[in-house]
Amino acid sequence: MKINSLMKFTSVAASVVFSASAMAQQLSGAGASFPAPLYQRWAADFVQAHPDIQVNYQSVGSGAGVKQFTQGTVDFGASDAAMSDKEIAKVAKGVVMIPAAAGSIVIAYNLPGVADLKLSREALIGIFLGKIIKWNDPLIAKNNPDANLPNLSINVAKRSDGSGTTFVFSKHLAAISPEFSKDIGVDKSTDAWPVGVGGKGNEGVTALIKQAPGTVGYVEYGFASHNDLTMASLQNKSGNFVKPTPESGAATLASVTLPANLRIWPEDPAGADDYPIATFTWLLLYKKYDDAAKLKALKEFVTYGLTDGQKVADGLGYIPLPAPVVEKCMAALATVQ
Repeated sequence: MKINSLMKFTSVAASVVFSASAMAQQLSGAGASFPAPLYQRWAADFVQAHPDIQVNYQSVGSGAGVKQFTQGTVDFGASDAAMSDKEIAKVAKGVVMIPAAAGSIVIAYNLPGVADLKLSREALIGIFLGKIIKWNDPLIAKNNPDANLPNLSINVAKRSDGSGTTFVFSKHLAAISPEFSKDIGVDKSTDAWPVGVGGKGNEGVTALIKQAPGTVGYVEYGFASHNDLTMASLQNKSGNFVKPTPESGAATLASVTLPANLRIWPEDPAGADDYPIATFTWLLLYKKYDDAAKLKALKEFVTYGLTDGQKVADGLGYIPLPAPVVEKCMAALATVQ
């Protein structure tokens, strides 16, 4: 996979606007930081062929994105956590959720001299429950016999904002640990977590990891890859240690069958080659738009993202949607009126 060295996502602006005309039809969206680099690339490419349409996507986190979408202050939202039935019920204009992208959540770390760290399920849980506090802990050393693990404190970086990335990550932790499920649970917030310093967005967590040796955190694969962060291999349900790659993430999603509402998370995939934490991320659209011109522009943009836009996904560290998923997404888009 070729990495564009010009794209360093810790410095991605909170809002990116692409327009070739002051009179362009404007589309505003807000939400997840997980897919923000991809959505911003789509907007930049899309406006070249559609100079009469302006797309503004704000990377504010899934929680804030859902809130703005529910309040009707944006034309579309975005969330890695999709929306719950309770959240959908609050939206008077109805909701159509479309998986527009996919990617892996990785455990990135700053540990000079340790390039190939393996984390068992027990070690992963121990770190994020605050029970493993040193990098040379026996539970980490057990699966890394050749690594020169230092007697260095583990600093956990987590999200400070309401985050779909946190939601998906905590779903995996809860699936593999009854203790995490009972004491912490699945949430967009990390307020109940016993350890961790918060950073806003995937950008903020990436920056925290880069700044201090001994730091470990969870971020989207593209952010880690483009910022040259070292990523751990994680133990999957089959007991295998799997490196995070577009291929291992695609293996996880290949076995997923989307339900009618297109909302699903493979929280603990069982395949031998599956990377343990891969997810779809959703665009949130209203079922009904009052402005016909805005509706037309929005459908054109989303159609672009689901078709030609998928061609740039791999280069940015995302997983291109499988053809059967795209077909279901296009059918869902057709219901937006």
